Amino acid sequence: MSNSSNPPRGVQLPSEPRPNKRRRKPRSRAFQETASVLLLIVGAFMVAFSFNMFLLPNKIASGGVSGISVIVNAMLNIPPAYTQWVLNIPLFIAGIFFFGSRFGIKTAVGSVVLPLFVLLTAHWTPPTQNPLLAAIYGGLGVGIGLGLVFRGRASTGGLDVAAQIIHRLTGLTLGIAVATLDGLVILSAGILISPENALYALIGLFVTSKTIDVVQSGLQTSKAAFIVTTQPDKVSQAVLIDLDRGLTKLQGEGGYTGEHRPVLLTVVGQNEVSRLKALVREADPGAFVIITSAAEVLGEGFHDHPLNK
Repeated sequence: MSNSSNPPRGVQLPSEPRPNKRRRKPRSRAFQETASVLLLIVGAFMVAFSFNMFLLPNKIASGGVSGISVIVNAMLNIPPAYTQWVLNIPLFIAGIFFFGSRFGIKTAVGSVVLPLFVLLTAHWTPPTQNPLLAAIYGGLGVGIGLGLVFRGRASTGGLDVAAQIIHRLTGLTLGIAVATLDGLVILSAGILISPENALYALIGLFVTSKTIDVVQSGLQTSKAAFIVTTQPDKVSQAVLIDLDRGLTKLQGEGGYTGEHRPVLLTVVGQNEVSRLKALVREADPGAFVIITSAAEVLGEGFHDHPLNK
């Protein structure tokens, strides 16, 4: 058995509480709301900065209300901030009409603050006129900004609101609704500006989506391992003692034989996978092991749970 003064990390057996572990006190609601608003403001500024430094000077309309504002600016020379306000505010009001008060104050703040930052940074000098670099770095910056906004459980409004309305009225999935609206914006850019700009916009949109995932889930990669073994005690001790990771015992049943057999679940870091496989092989050479990526792991031994932040 493992020493209770130094228990293993990660997934834990329900029968193994940690009385000696000092748990972080949950932060107050006021602190969480303040942090959320700060993330919204910083994220909105990052989106506006990337928009004015990379996307707008190169006429890259990579979806959303910002993409529409690029097209309008290219066709009518109207400042993008004004177009974004004109579209964001009615969309927010429509969101209130369809979804009620759950849209909340933070969506209203995002709908107003983002165009304001776009207006304030409009005269800053862009660092490059290369459209490929602009698509990559613009998409990266917008992804970082939106990732921060989403981590603050907020929204900048825009076509995301329209996508939710379409989802409610038509039954289309939210992902398809968002992709359809962004696709229409990029297609319009290809027709009204140039096909080449639309291609760069696709690159920017791809980089943005991947960057949002990284910001929300983090760079650290964890692995979840399911171990089907006839030697559960030996494998458990190897994981608990030698690897210093916790585990959970699940009840499994052979699909062919109908025999009951335990399935051990543990979560380890990327750098611990090789050692885990070696320990399992040593404890039970016939064990069946499934190792899969875990996008995000919350809890003791890994990231803090968001409710405790």
